[in-house]
Amino acid sequence: MSLTNPVIPFSEPPYIAGLPSPYYSESHLRWQKACRAFISEHLLEQALEWDTEETVPEHVFTTFAKRGMLIPSLPAPLPVEWLKKVGIHELLGVVKVEEFDYLHSMIYSDEMARTGLAGPSGSMTTGMAFGVPPIFKFGNRQLQERFLPDLLLGNKRTCIAITEPEAGSDVANITTTATKTADGKHYIVNGSKKWITNGIWSDVSAMAVRTGGPGPTGLSMLVVPLKGYPGVSMRRLKVGGQVSAGTTFIELDDVKVPVENLIGKEGMGMRYIMTNFNHERLTIAIGATRQARVALSAAVEYVMKREAFGKPLVEQPVVRHRLAKAGALLESQWAWVEQFVYQMTKLPKDVADVELGGLTAMVKAQAGMVLNECAQTAQLLFGGNGYTKSGQGELVERIYRETPGIRIPGGSEDVMLDLGVRQLVKNFKAKTKAMERPKGSSKL
Repeated sequence: MSLTNPVIPFSEPPYIAGLPSPYYSESHLRWQKACRAFISEHLLEQALEWDTEETVPEHVFTTFAKRGMLIPSLPAPLPVEWLKKVGIHELLGVVKVEEFDYLHSMIYSDEMARTGLAGPSGSMTTGMAFGVPPIFKFGNRQLQERFLPDLLLGNKRTCIAITEPEAGSDVANITTTATKTADGKHYIVNGSKKWITNGIWSDVSAMAVRTGGPGPTGLSMLVVPLKGYPGVSMRRLKVGGQVSAGTTFIELDDVKVPVENLIGKEGMGMRYIMTNFNHERLTIAIGATRQARVALSAAVEYVMKREAFGKPLVEQPVVRHRLAKAGALLESQWAWVEQFVYQMTKLPKDVADVELGGLTAMVKAQAGMVLNECAQTAQLLFGGNGYTKSGQGELVERIYRETPGIRIPGGSEDVMLDLGVRQLVKNFKAKTKAMERPKGSSKL
C-alpha cells in the first residue's frame, strides 16, 4: 500500500497503512488481502444488523466452514495431518496449512474484529478456536478419529465448557463431577456450566469435570455430548454485550458419557485447560485491540466533520488531547501484540507456554483496559449520538457496551494482572535456582 493513500488516523495497523514492518512476509500480506476480501463480503456488511437480531444466520457459519475459514481460528501451527486427511490443504488458495503461523492467525483475528463487535465472529469461531484444540493436542487416536473430521469440516459444532456459576476464574474449584459407573464403561456427569459461548448450538463440548478429589489434580476433560442428548438442558443467557455469540447455561443431570470420551489422562485437566487459555487470551487481546481501533477511528472521522461553536470539533484542543491519549495507548498495545505474536512464531510451544504464559494474561488484561479507554473516548466525542442505539453513533455505543465482555471472560482483569506477575516471579525464581551451585561442589 502506498504511503500517499489517505488513511483515517488510528484506523489501520501501521503495516496495512503502508509503513514498514519487520514481521510480515509476502505470505502474510497476501493472506491479509484475501481475509479482508472474504470477511468483508460474508460478515462485515451485515454484522451490526445480525448482532442487533442477536443471532448470526446459520448460512454464514456454513459458508465459512465450506471455505475453510473457521480453521484459522485454531492455534498455530495447525493440525496439518488432520486437515489434509479431511481434504483441507490450503486456506483461500493463498496459504498452505503447513505454512500457517501465529502471524497468519493474528491477521485473521484482527480482520474478523473489523466489525467492531465480538459477537458475530465469536458466534462462529469460539467453538473451533477453543473447543477443538484439546482434542487434537491431548486426545488419543480413537477420540480424534471419532470427532475431528466433523468438527474440522464444520459438520458439527463444539464449545469449551469450563466456567460454572460459582467458579469462573477460579478454575481449580469447579464442581461438575464425572463419576465412573460400576462397570467402568461410562462417566456419569452432574453439574452446571454457565456463560458458555456457542453452547446452545453445540453438538458436543470439551468440558472440564471433576473425576478426583478437590483442587487442580482432581480435574479432567471430557468430550460431552450436548444438543439433544439425554440429561442435558441448555438455555441462552441474556448478556450485556456479544449478544449474538450464543452465551449459554448448561445443566447436566446424570449425563452418561463413554469413558472413551476422556481427553488425555484423568487428573491432567488443569494442565490442558491452562495450555488452552493461552490461545484464548491472546485471541481476545488481538480482537479487542481491533475493536478499540474501530471505535477510535470512528471518533476521528466524526470530529473531523462534526461542527460545534462554528468550527469542526477536531479544532478543539481538548478533543485532540483525548484522541492523542487514547491513540497512544492503542498503538502501544498493538505494538505489544505484534511483538508477542512474533515471539510465538519463534519459540517452541513448550518454551512459549512457560515464558509467555504470564505475559499472555497481561496482554489480555491490557487489551481490555485499552478498549475501555478508546471506546469511552469515542462515545464522549460522539456526544448524544454515542449514547443512542441507532444512527451514526450506534456502533460506538455497542462497542462501549461490549467492553466488560472483554475485561471479564477468558480470565477476569484483576486475576489476569495478578497471574501475570506471579508467573514472571515464578520463572525468575526457577531460573535463579537452576544457576545455584550444587551443595558439595567445588566449582565456582
